[in-house]
Formats: sequence, structure tokens, C-alpha cells
Amino acid sequence: MITLQSIPKPNLEENLSPVMLTDETIIERKQRLLKKMEEAHYDTLFIYADLEHGGNFEYLMGFVPRFEEAILILHSDGSAYAVLGNENLNKANKARIEVTAVHMPHLSLPNQPMSTGETVAEILAKCELANKENIGIIGWKNFTHTTDDVRTLFDIPHFLLEALKQASKKSHLTNATSIMIGAGGVRTTNNANEFAHYEFGSALAGKCMLEAMDEIAVGKTEMNIAESLSAQGQPHNVVTIMASGKRFEKANLYPTAKKVVLGDPISMTTGFKGGLESRVGYAVNQAKELPEMQQDYLEKVAIPYFTAFKTWIEQAKIGMSGKDMYDLINTVFPKNTYGWSLNPGHLCGDEEWLGSPIYPESEEILQSGMLFQVDIIPSVNGYAGASCESGVFLADPQLRNEIQHTYPTIWQRILQRKSYLRDTLGIELSEEVLPMSAITGYFRPFLLNKNTGLANK
Repeated sequence: MITLQSIPKPNLEENLSPVMLTDETIIERKQRLLKKMEEAHYDTLFIYADLEHGGNFEYLMGFVPRFEEAILILHSDGSAYAVLGNENLNKANKARIEVTAVHMPHLSLPNQPMSTGETVAEILAKCELANKENIGIIGWKNFTHTTDDVRTLFDIPHFLLEALKQASKKSHLTNATSIMIGAGGVRTTNNANEFAHYEFGSALAGKCMLEAMDEIAVGKTEMNIAESLSAQGQPHNVVTIMASGKRFEKANLYPTAKKVVLGDPISMTTGFKGGLESRVGYAVNQAKELPEMQQDYLEKVAIPYFTAFKTWIEQAKIGMSGKDMYDLINTVFPKNTYGWSLNPGHLCGDEEWLGSPIYPESEEILQSGMLFQVDIIPSVNGYAGASCESGVFLADPQLRNEIQHTYPTIWQRILQRKSYLRDTLGIELSEEVLPMSAITGYFRPFLLNKNTGLANK
């Protein structure tokens, strides 16, 4: 039975250190993408990026274009062009794959020098596009479940699309984002090196969230507490949330000088490359401090939610269909009752949300190497939400063995996390489910009481 119990909190993981992607991983990425291009009959990929949507570009280039826009053009023979603005042009020789740099000042910030005698189309023409039969355009969004012809929906700027049409008049243009992040896309599974690369960000998010939870106190401001949600100069891949009481006042998304008041609902989120942590509860020590009509919050919302979370991470397995996971969560935590509407779980990586194989009637299969956020968002009228969103990684015996031997320090963290889940929270994970942070499964719904949490014991 799941109840609110006195339990020790997870150990605070220290000495976390980034793991760089190896040259071998980048070579593997490029070969996988070239193979996908061949299977899909693409001669060329036109990959667009900006700071907010740079993951598909970064996959091979190794960096995002910061405050500018950028294009990676990859041909089926492996040759590549990096089309860059004023302030990223000098990064071409730092790219993780060999590229020919092409300067397009139109990709730069407003009012920067754009004194070129060439049009956008003329600049793109330098990238050997003229005689290509099929060009796949990759922005960042894989359009799904829509009545539109998704192969003709393009999420790149109009000026680039029109110029591409002029530079490749004989080419057939289609949306190719699915070969990156759709079913079977190259970015939907990860090797051991990629796992270790992303584990750093996920573990760091867990450390930050645990420290922030311990900072919550009546009278502290949102900004005081939110200081703990950032660390080590690492860039966030999601808006940082520390909200006490009513959210989105005057359309504000960010922590303010508002002070925590006893009984306030609390929402907190932080995320880095590889994982996000979210916690939602109340600034109370016990149920009687909740508003009168919400004193059954544990029974009405928190425990049913935690039951669904526990079910997800205990029942997830390689070879399971997305439909089966969706139906399982809808059975134990019916959406008609608990008001969730998004996918109950999604893939992540450089982005907080990469895509999801979990949706009604999904025939997509959960595979070894997939990195998931267990993201179920209840909305029950009259109550605050509930969340202990965290990440898990699926790994078959071969991948687990590679992680264990190549990254023994990370493997020890995995074992310690599993022990905490089993011995303290009563959650038994299969061997193929690896928790991505120390606080995976740790849910403290009454956030002023630092010694309690939900557990199945």
C-alpha cells in the first residue's frame, strides 16, 4: 500500500562531471543517418537550426548556433556544408564532422553587416543542390496525427524555403524530420557513450531539485529557492519553474520575489541536457494545514498519481508497444478522472521533449537505448497537481554490460539509485530500467516536511 511515510531522502550525488561524446560516437551517428537517408531515398538533408531548436543540427555538428540560425546540408556521399551567420562562421572548423563553411549573413542578428552581393538562393547554390532529386528538410518538429500531408509541412523560415526551391529547382522537397526523431529515427536510441553524456544532465537536475526542495520554507521567496535549480553554469533545456501560490500572474513564467505562504501549492522544474526533474505539492507539513476542501489531496490526487508513476517504471520493458504502455497508465490512472491529456511519457535527449512512442494505438516499440521522461500530468479540479517527473533509460544486457565496464562510476550511481528505490520506496525496477537521477521516484507531496515521502511499504 502506498502511504505517506517517514523515509530518508536520497543521497545527494556529488562530483558530477560531464562526459563528452567520443569521435566514435559521432562517426556512428553520421553512418546511421546516411543509412536512413539511403532507406528513405534522400540525396540530401537540409537541417535547419536556431538556439531553441538546434538538436538535429547539433547531432552531427556538436554545437548549437547560439543566438543565430544555421543550416547543415548533408549529401548522401557524406559530404557536408555548414551554412553559418557572422558569429558562428568561425565554429565551422570546430564541428565534429568535416564540413565546408558557407557564409550567409542573413542568418545573423538584426542590423549586423549583411553587405553581400549574393542572394540567399545564390549562397545556397554553393552547396551542390542543383541536381538533387530528393531533398529532405529537417526543422525540429515531427508533425504527427494530423489531417495535413505532413511531408509538405515545413517548419523552417519562409526566406530559406523559397531560396532552397530556387537553388534546387529539379528537386522534390519533403519534410524528413521523422528520420531523426520519428519512429525508428536515429536520435530515438542511444549508445553507452550517449547514455553517459546525458546521465550527467539528468543527475545534475536531480541534485538541483533535491537541494531546492530542502530550501522550501515559509517566508522564502521564489527566487531564493530557485537559486538551487541551476548549477555549474550548465544551460537549461527548459524554462526553470519555482512558483508558489497562483501561477502565471500577469503572464509571468519565472521566479519572483513572491514569498511562500503556508498552504501554497508549489511547482518546481529544472532540466538540463539528458533529463528534467519536476515536483509539485503543497507548502505544508501535514494534511490539516491544507485548505479545507483540499485536505484529502493525498487520497484524491497524490497517491493515485504516484501509483501510476510506480506502475510505469516497474512495468516498462524493451519490446513493449507504446499502445500497451498508454493503455496501462489509462487503466491505473484514467485520464477521464485525472485530467491528463499529453503522452504519459516521452523521449528526451538534448531537448526536453524529443518525441514519444506512447500514444493511443501506437505500434511503436520501446527499444534498448531509449531515454524517457516519465511525464504524467494530472489536472483534478479544486486541487494542486502532483509530479515527481524523472527520467529512466532502457538498456538490454549488451548495453548494460558496456555501460558498466566503460563508465563504472556512473554504473555505481545506477546501482545505488535502484537500491534506494527498492529498499526505501518499495519500487522494484527490472534490470533493463536504469534510473537517471538520485531522486527518481522520490515524491514529497508535503514539501515543508522534509522527512516524509510516498512509499510502497
